[in-house]
Amino acid sequence: MGPNPEAGLSSRRTFLKQGAVALATSALARAATNETQNQRMNILYIHSHDSGRYLEPYGQRVPTPNLLRLARQGVLFRQAHSAAPTCSPSRAALLTGQCPHRNGMMGLAHLGWRLNDRSHLIPNFLRNYGYRSTLAGLQHIAASPEQLGYDEVSMHRTTSAAHVAPAAVRFLQSQPKQPFFLDVGFFETHREFPELVDDPNYIQPPFPLPDNEQTRKDMAGYHASVRVMDRGVGAVLDALEASGLVANTLVISTTDHGISFPDMKCDMRDTGTGVSMIIRGPGVFSKPRVCDALISQIDVFPTLCEFLGIEKPGWLEGRSFLPVLEGKQPQINDAVFAEVTYHAAYEPKRSVRTSRWKYVRHFDGRTSAVLPNCDDGLSKTFWVNNGWKQMPLVEREELYDLVFDPMEHANLVSERRTQAVLEEMRGRLEAWMEKTHDPLLRGAVPLVQGGHIVDPDADSPEELSKYADGLLES
Repeated sequence: MGPNPEAGLSSRRTFLKQGAVALATSALARAATNETQNQRMNILYIHSHDSGRYLEPYGQRVPTPNLLRLARQGVLFRQAHSAAPTCSPSRAALLTGQCPHRNGMMGLAHLGWRLNDRSHLIPNFLRNYGYRSTLAGLQHIAASPEQLGYDEVSMHRTTSAAHVAPAAVRFLQSQPKQPFFLDVGFFETHREFPELVDDPNYIQPPFPLPDNEQTRKDMAGYHASVRVMDRGVGAVLDALEASGLVANTLVISTTDHGISFPDMKCDMRDTGTGVSMIIRGPGVFSKPRVCDALISQIDVFPTLCEFLGIEKPGWLEGRSFLPVLEGKQPQINDAVFAEVTYHAAYEPKRSVRTSRWKYVRHFDGRTSAVLPNCDDGLSKTFWVNNGWKQMPLVEREELYDLVFDPMEHANLVSERRTQAVLEEMRGRLEAWMEKTHDPLLRGAVPLVQGGHIVDPDADSPEELSKYADGLLES
């Protein structure tokens, strides 16, 4: 019996009908995906270098009108802290939601340290949800930006805001259709500072530095640098507004750690770990306010996940601070932690901070300052010329009462009245180190293979120049 042409025709009709349904379903699925992507919140992550809280929104007489504008439109966090008062570890902690000794970045990227897993970075994680990532400017969590996995790396002559901001503006002017994570990093306010703009005679140097000609001139240099940074911020914010993307973009403005002056950057006091953080966007971020809750930068990642309505990855160590902004609870953290292992030199130390107390433990047995972990400048030179290197400044343990000693200069470790607090803070730190598998629990942390280091007894980080280029990126 021969083939039935009607049966074949019916089969073809069925096939075509099923194919049409499949195509329609596929088209609807793509449309739904596109609609979801279009509704996704864009993220603009804009960050400076070595700025701490020496900015106008924090009451400092430092000219940052554009950051002040942003603060008056969103949420200003007064008690935000970095997970490390040193560059690469701090930045990596924010972008992975993990402390540095968990994400692998226990030292500087240009000196050999590397992330354990770049897929843990916020921009790479968000790719699973339809985001496209673009890097404009400084990143300093890899030896080269291409190693990080961003979809696009903008071209610019230097990482100064003067050259980075125009690249970010061009991106925003391109009217991106896909939800984006735009990472805008400025070299400012890292040293070397640009030519002075303000008269040093009318500038107050930062505490705890004495007020003299050298320190005033040094701070005037910081003012000049922060002006460049703030103009870059203003250009990017203006472009965001002109592009019509403001209503659908979450802006996160922050810095990595304290300013590059003695007892600040690379120091465990609040002058080292305390950072600016401003977030503006829709919903809970649209009401101008000040938040006094104790926040760590590792809390940014889980907050983004909750805000965007996406599942949090299992590696996150921080907590979402949306409940604080929604008025559901006053705090998310009863303590935040910070660490230094390597900077220019080895200086292992850890800290735990509550709303009342700060506890610091040093693990290297030194009793004097590690000078190469302080950037060279007029203020450092003044201290060194007056005997900083010979002063026995470092004690193995430090305990400070932040209510009566907010500048952390009266160590209470030996005070009888604070022994119960000391034991509690020791316990908090030890429990965190055990929970996070801190390698310091096993002894000294070895230098990463292929890494570089300077002797902690050296005077300057510039002694690294024979090993590595790009020290100013540190």
